Amino acid sequence: MREHKQVLLANKAWAREILDEDADFFRRQSAGQSPRFLWIGCSDSRVSPEQITDTQPGGMFLHRNIANLVHADDLNLLSVLQYAVDVLKVPNIVLCGHHGCGGITAALDGGVEGPVDKWLEEARRVRREHADEIDGLADHEARVNRFVEVNVRDQLLNLARTDTVQGAFRRGQDLTLFGWVYDIRDGLLKPLMEIDRDTPLDGVPRPGRVLVPTAELEAAGASEGL
Repeated sequence: MREHKQVLLANKAWAREILDEDADFFRRQSAGQSPRFLWIGCSDSRVSPEQITDTQPGGMFLHRNIANLVHADDLNLLSVLQYAVDVLKVPNIVLCGHHGCGGITAALDGGVEGPVDKWLEEARRVRREHADEIDGLADHEARVNRFVEVNVRDQLLNLARTDTVQGAFRRGQDLTLFGWVYDIRDGLLKPLMEIDRDTPLDGVPRPGRVLVPTAELEAAGASEGL
């Protein structure tokens, strides 16, 4: 069977299962949305926000792009942000990076061209800002991991400085920004930092490391007899 037909059949099975469990589910969905989260994450196919958080449809407003970047002139992201904050009044925004990010790896190693190359300029800026720490790591995986983490920090700061978020903070709106990373190796979300209206943005430190290199994980497992 062709792949697209399998997807359509899976959709029908899912809809039937939902209706069997909750006959009013789609009626409630059609009445409107009131998500509690805006999720800004990477486009990577292995990182499915609703699945990894076990969130039902309607619980998250979503925006995804390569390397979870916040460009000051990205009207797509800025429109999503404005609608989520000003109209839907989401109280939580998660900006999430992930282990083994291809966009971050490309920004570190080069070798890309065209639109992706232009898009990753913001990530390369992050690399330059944190070169002392990233380049000081001997292991390539460790460099990518640390790049992922400091990129989440810098993109969360970009987000916090947008007119939409600053306006919400001035109004006293209930809004908190969270920087997380998703570790594909164990399926866990790992918090890095958070920002609210009382956070002095000029003094936000680099986050602690949470993405431990695979070699260190394997060594720890061996020492514990795992």
